[in-house]
Amino acid sequence: MALYHYVTQEQLSGFDKYKYSAVDSNPLSIYVMHPFWNSVVKILPTWLAPNLITFTGFMFLVLTFTLLSFFDFDFYASGEGHTHVPSWVWIAAGLFNFLAYTLDGVDGKQARRTNSSTPLGELFDHGLDSWACVLFVAAVYSVFGRDETGVGVVTLYYLLWVVLFSFILSHWEKYNTGILFLPWGYDISQVTISVVYIITAVVGVETWYKPAIGNVQNRDLFTVMIVGCLFVVTLPMSLYNVFKAYRNNTLKHSSVYEALLPFFSPVLLFVLSTLWISLSPTNIIEKQPRIFYLMVGTAFSNVTCKLIVCQMSNTRCKPLSLLLLPMTAVVLLVISGVVQHGEITVLYIWTAIVILTHIHYGVSVVKQLSDHFNIYAFLLKKPNSD
Repeated sequence: MALYHYVTQEQLSGFDKYKYSAVDSNPLSIYVMHPFWNSVVKILPTWLAPNLITFTGFMFLVLTFTLLSFFDFDFYASGEGHTHVPSWVWIAAGLFNFLAYTLDGVDGKQARRTNSSTPLGELFDHGLDSWACVLFVAAVYSVFGRDETGVGVVTLYYLLWVVLFSFILSHWEKYNTGILFLPWGYDISQVTISVVYIITAVVGVETWYKPAIGNVQNRDLFTVMIVGCLFVVTLPMSLYNVFKAYRNNTLKHSSVYEALLPFFSPVLLFVLSTLWISLSPTNIIEKQPRIFYLMVGTAFSNVTCKLIVCQMSNTRCKPLSLLLLPMTAVVLLVISGVVQHGEITVLYIWTAIVILTHIHYGVSVVKQLSDHFNIYAFLLKKPNSD
């Protein structure tokens, strides 16, 4: 598979001037997780490349998603009368999720510890984080499932978009302010998800059938947690940080149009995918929810990675991601009814194309930046070094 130069010369020059700037004000992160991560990083060998730590953590999420896809492909397993996911899978999911979260927390510390921090490391980390959103949302969905005591697949589709929007908000902030304000919801959600997996392994999915408080179901708490993190914490803090930069005259983009450019492609992706499920001739979201979520999440990650490249290189974000042009054609083809009897096949083919396109994009960008900075992506020594 031939590689392509996705990063322009202007962007490469921007990466040369890039300096990492982030603010983490989450009490859970500051007082609990960072001290824990500082202890963990000390036991890691100094020859271990930070990007390898990042990739290993991501693969734990892929493994969790794959395991639950095998045991609960259609999200019915947690319902009454269905064969439940084995307890050992929930234990593995809890451990894998916490390991992924831990490795995501120590990779940057390992980079500073080994004096190997590069813009490539940050891009690699945040790029994989953008793809991880759909993996952990789809995985934790199996706890409640889509049966009577669970959450509908359409509802979960919109909850997935709440998570995706929460993620891109942070990078929209950085695109406009130059500072990455780490969202509080991420740490809270990762710890909660790991605990929920372990509780499910110990007491079984039946415990989630019972109301949590009064007539409030556990599934409702799940929904409130996701929506609440966005509207109560993430969105207000993002708007405040951007407004503060505007008030201090440090906003990087003066016009509203330029400031909102990063949202154009994600909004178009949301419109296209929502049109597909709303006008689907065969009700595709009910028949193939997992594959549809994966397609949307991967396309979102591709769009977001291009934004991250722009905000790190201090270049203008393009209003339209090229991946969305063929997707527009696919959605129009489907909702017109031309491929009514082959809609599932079209979804699988398009999902495969999106995944392969995104992997090709990621590998190409990593190769480009590795060559530009004269480093290996997964080794600490430099090419041609003794």
